[in-house]
Amino acid sequence: MADFIGRIEEKLEITKCMESDRSEFVVVYGRRRVGKTALIRNYFNDSYDFRFVGARNCSTAIQLKNFSEELSRFSKEACTVPSTWMEAFRLLEGYLEKCVSRKKVVFIDEMPWIDNKQSGFVQALEYFWNSWVAFRDDIVFIACGSSSSWMVNNLVENQGGLHNRITRQIHLSPFTLYECKLYLQSRGFDWDDYQIIQCYMTFGGVPFYLSLLDPVLSLEQNINQLMFKNGSSLQREFDELYTALFNCADKYVAVVEALAQKRKGLQKKEIAEITGVSGGRLTHILANLERSDFIMSMTQFGKNVKNTAYKLIDFYTLFYYKFVKNNNSKDENFWLHHFNDASVVSWRGFSFEQVCLLHLRQIKKALGISGMATAVSTWRYVPENDGESGTQIDLLIDRVDKMIHLCEIKFTNGQYAISKDYAEKLKARASVFKVTSKTRKSLVHTFVTVDGILKNNHSSLLHSEVTAKDLFEP
Repeated sequence: MADFIGRIEEKLEITKCMESDRSEFVVVYGRRRVGKTALIRNYFNDSYDFRFVGARNCSTAIQLKNFSEELSRFSKEACTVPSTWMEAFRLLEGYLEKCVSRKKVVFIDEMPWIDNKQSGFVQALEYFWNSWVAFRDDIVFIACGSSSSWMVNNLVENQGGLHNRITRQIHLSPFTLYECKLYLQSRGFDWDDYQIIQCYMTFGGVPFYLSLLDPVLSLEQNINQLMFKNGSSLQREFDELYTALFNCADKYVAVVEALAQKRKGLQKKEIAEITGVSGGRLTHILANLERSDFIMSMTQFGKNVKNTAYKLIDFYTLFYYKFVKNNNSKDENFWLHHFNDASVVSWRGFSFEQVCLLHLRQIKKALGISGMATAVSTWRYVPENDGESGTQIDLLIDRVDKMIHLCEIKFTNGQYAISKDYAEKLKARASVFKVTSKTRKSLVHTFVTVDGILKNNHSSLLHSEVTAKDLFEP
């Protein structure tokens, strides 16, 4: 296999499929542009016993015609155009019977696009698996698609003929900082950790977005080129992103837009008030967005599930709403003119918090608690009396050994200096948390920064710290 950045665990799963003594039904899903097809193509060196790609917005008749043409290409024999998917899978059975591979690999990509209304595709797939594949031990059937909602509802959580038939699931998430750094270095970038984190804040760990970056340009020039030049590829990306993934995409966009305006997160009832989407429909939308790595849910310390807050964590979407969508300046060099503005500095601070939320495994490792059971949550105090101030903690790590990390997350270029006023603020906040939560656990002040904490008269408040170097761990 050619060199391929990251995805070590995912490739091991595929290897297990190829070496197993049974037929395997593998479901590969994840957000658009995350590299699902690239993973399969790289692993198999683009060599399969059969491969078919669904076509977007095409009728069942066209899909079946495309299927027959692919079957003719792989079998090297003329193939009639099937009139139904039942017939199509029978033709596939006949072809696979003649294949001599020890494990016959069938790869169907963009499967959600195949399943048009009343196409009968899922029912035919169920019959194909249950009547033929299930009695064999030599088939590796790989189903891939960007619509995580379709993949989960119709395959993973299928309550019909495919119930409990899926043998392996591969949920492909965006790159971590570690994988992002490896990828950029492999393409000739010489950026330091501070620059790579800023890159991550803009494009996330989405391999396709990273592939558009030019190592000859600075980070600021790349952002300007891809996001603000008229007609640039990522300026137009948003219009396709959600419509390609979800039915009734306008409802999804409404939820995402509401969350983009409230970086600290919104509870379900607050989202309903803003968007007009409520009940089971909103529950369904939130579940699908979370499956696709666009949002994450965070419980509040000491509260029940009704107080769960949802945060938008897709960095491209966050950047788009913050700087691109309502940019009426028509300035094609907007980012080069404004990347040091106060609003950008503030955005970096919030975005670094999101980066940390997506690297909790690395934070726990740096704190020496990787193997310990923990609960991650947020906390917010709404004042009950006049004269009181509200406060909140964006990340708490509650340990099974009766300790709680109160995490402060700061994005600065260089060491962060704790001032006297800030130290007093943190002590007061910890006191309010202790009283209102009624916890008897020990509280630990933990800072997550880029370059660590400057030692001064107030740094003794610090119990533990995590730096960017820790976040870049595998």
